[in-house]
Amino acid sequence: MKNIAVLVSGGGTNLQALIDAEKSGIIKDGKITCVISSKEGAYALERAKNNGIKGITLPRSEYSDVAAYTAAIVDTLKAENADIVVYAGFMTILDEQIVKAFPYKMVNVHPALIPSFCGKGFYGLHVHEEVLKRGVKLTGATVHFVTEVCDGGPIILQKGVEVKKGDTPEILQRRVMEEAEWKILPEAVSLLCQDRITVRDDVAYID
Repeated sequence: MKNIAVLVSGGGTNLQALIDAEKSGIIKDGKITCVISSKEGAYALERAKNNGIKGITLPRSEYSDVAAYTAAIVDTLKAENADIVVYAGFMTILDEQIVKAFPYKMVNVHPALIPSFCGKGFYGLHVHEEVLKRGVKLTGATVHFVTEVCDGGPIILQKGVEVKKGDTPEILQRRVMEEAEWKILPEAVSLLCQDRITVRDDVAYID
């Protein structure tokens, strides 16, 4: 049974999807053992508390730079015996220390079909604003391994979502969450817990 640590910064909707997936048996061979927030008072911590999961707050503002903050996160993850780390709306940049500590053990969900609309500056509503601005007909979500390159790690799963006439960024964001993010993130975490993903030449393969 793998210990899953979830990194959060806000409301924790993806965290809730993971909690629900664990309870329903979608996540196999894994258990969410702690939730770490980069912000005080994040509602994700309330979700953790309501489900009997340990919540830890490590405010980014209390650390002088990225290196110091990353070191604190890594130390905490190791102290919690984390096997797998999930970025679930974690809006804080970490450096290569964490990648070296958990190689191919960290996943992130991105609200677009990578390599489109990804990288620096593409997060949250900004992604959906750009999708609508470009007139894209199909968007979606991607679960990928976290590496030193922002949104550049090997892709594990993707799911397409239709862009509809009259969509606003907020409406599209919600549809992408419901139809893609909340489905493929738990699925990818389960695959990782079952040791069913291998990476060769920077490409992830599901066994």
